[in-house]
Amino acid sequence: MIQHITKPFRYFFKLEAASGLVLLFAAILALIISNGGFSEIYFSTLEKYITLGTKEFGLKLSVLHWINDVLMAIFFFFVSLEIKREFLQGELSNPKQAMLPIIGAVGGMAVPALFYIMVNFSNSTTLNGWAIPSATDIAFSLGVLSLLGKRVPISLKVFLTALAIIDDLGAIVIIAFFYSGNIEIKYLVMMLVSLIVLIGLNKYNIKSFIPFLIVGIFLWDFTHQSGIHATIAGVILALTIPHDTNNGKESMLLKLEHGLSPYVAFGIMPIFAFANAGVSLEGLTFSSLLNPVPLGIVLGLFFGKQIGVFALSYISVKLKFADKPSGSTWTALYAVSILTGIGFTMSLFVGNLAFANNLEYMDGVKIGVLTGSLLSTLFGYFLLLFSTKK
Repeated sequence: MIQHITKPFRYFFKLEAASGLVLLFAAILALIISNGGFSEIYFSTLEKYITLGTKEFGLKLSVLHWINDVLMAIFFFFVSLEIKREFLQGELSNPKQAMLPIIGAVGGMAVPALFYIMVNFSNSTTLNGWAIPSATDIAFSLGVLSLLGKRVPISLKVFLTALAIIDDLGAIVIIAFFYSGNIEIKYLVMMLVSLIVLIGLNKYNIKSFIPFLIVGIFLWDFTHQSGIHATIAGVILALTIPHDTNNGKESMLLKLEHGLSPYVAFGIMPIFAFANAGVSLEGLTFSSLLNPVPLGIVLGLFFGKQIGVFALSYISVKLKFADKPSGSTWTALYAVSILTGIGFTMSLFVGNLAFANNLEYMDGVKIGVLTGSLLSTLFGYFLLLFSTKK
């Protein structure tokens, strides 16, 4: 009886599109609540401080920072596990296969940034958000693609997955180098010591994740105190996790990746979306989109992404640097390039870092990200729908 009742739910969570749909629901719910009777409770709850531990030996962060610094460190840990696996034995381990998504990702990061910079060139404060439209939301973009089922060649799904993973790697590098605060040398040294210990655990083939986790918690604290964004600790920890390419069943990396996947997709990312997508739409008009921050983001996500990804992909294929995805048409590849403009989670995250000291721009960031992502979703989906056969 219970199995019969839960069957639809189990089927839903197995769908490739499920995580994207849950993200969409979380974002819509945040918009409804932040513009309804519970808006004051919504915003005040996110600003409320929670302490873990004691005053002397504890961590005191706002609810929003617990989500953006702690939960997102786990998200970056998971993403970095995926990146490491892809480079060791996945689609990115073959140089010829990896070339097209790598080149496409470079265009998809550089051109959107140029669009944003052109709009915000005269304002040094808003210019700090140049990287916001450079990010692709892997869950949302793949979710939209999977809604079309077998109409889309598997090669295009592989292309988008690999490109989004490289895009995430680019976002990690950008966060580490451009969105860190004043560096505290003593904590930087302690980070280095933690890294050496983690490398030692890897080298001596420690089978249990517990020692890695303990050192990783200290690493997170040192990173948080150092001025480098705390999520980078998740990246460093992931890169030291051992992976047995010959025996997947014994691989700690694969076990962690598979174990974390549902919690990240249906827990961490929706919570992040719910906490960060809420924006007051009171007094919002079309002219609001013409302000430098939202305009730069919309142009970057919708125009910059598709131009950058498709143009560089097309040129690389024509110059025989890479192969076009098998079974796909140029129109379908262009449609997938449009879908890379779904920034959402990663764009909102970069926006939080870019304007951490200028929160008055965050409403513009949210409006720009939501609008650019929505346009990319609609145009990319319907172009694929009409250009592919059942």
